[in-house]
Amino acid sequence: MLIKKIFVAGAGTMGNGIAQVAATSGFQVDLMDVIPEQLERARGTIARSVEKLVGKGAISQAQRDAALNIPTYTDLQAVSQADLVIEAASENPELKFKLFKEIDQRARPGAILASNTSSISITKIAAATQRPDQVIGMHFMNPVPLMRLVEVIRGLATSDETTSATVEVCRIMGKEPVEAKDSPGFISNRILCPMINEAIFALQEGIGTPEAIDTVMKLGMNHPMGPLTLADLVGLDVVLSVMEVMQRDTGDDKYRPAYLLRKMVDAGYLGRKSGRGFYKYE
Repeated sequence: MLIKKIFVAGAGTMGNGIAQVAATSGFQVDLMDVIPEQLERARGTIARSVEKLVGKGAISQAQRDAALNIPTYTDLQAVSQADLVIEAASENPELKFKLFKEIDQRARPGAILASNTSSISITKIAAATQRPDQVIGMHFMNPVPLMRLVEVIRGLATSDETTSATVEVCRIMGKEPVEAKDSPGFISNRILCPMINEAIFALQEGIGTPEAIDTVMKLGMNHPMGPLTLADLVGLDVVLSVMEVMQRDTGDDKYRPAYLLRKMVDAGYLGRKSGRGFYKYE
């Protein structure tokens, strides 16, 4: 199964990063978002990113130019030309089910449909399509241009051919694909988000300040950044969504989101992308 053209649905933080990496890796890429302003922000983010990478000698001028010339759309018109569709929409199950049903109807026969979901069942997403054997999870890490890991998640019906082709795409992108079972949160968020949630509980209970909690984890456990700083980077709304999915799908209250996390999301304090989370950002 030869993958030449990739369609990325969703131009937010993850989507524009995936599109950038795909373009600089030699794939033909289309990027879509229903919000025109989001596409404009994506173009600016990609431009800043590739300029930094060129300056560091990490990519060539030709690779930069490829990323700067990604065609953008506000609908799915170009999805019919893709060999691989990567969905990077908001972490909302109903939104993803609806989007996959529509993509399935428009994508060519044989095209692989992948989701960048960080917690939602690939089997459930695949059930919204007529090609469950060609649906797979590709969970990239943030920031996509810098992080090497991609979790590859097979749904119940995902074929060996689909998996092999997806793994190959990851490797061409310079990523390290790691297969994970289709279980709530997969591997990464099954471990990461409960740790972040527990750090929020510690803050909620006044055990330490955000700075103290993060410093303990950095200096005591040798983490590159503290859990509250990481939550701000990931997005508090994303952390909350993952915790809700894991609590609902496992039925285990150990995944109950901290009240402070819900309160901050309700207030619009989502982290770096909103300018305020556990810390303030310019």
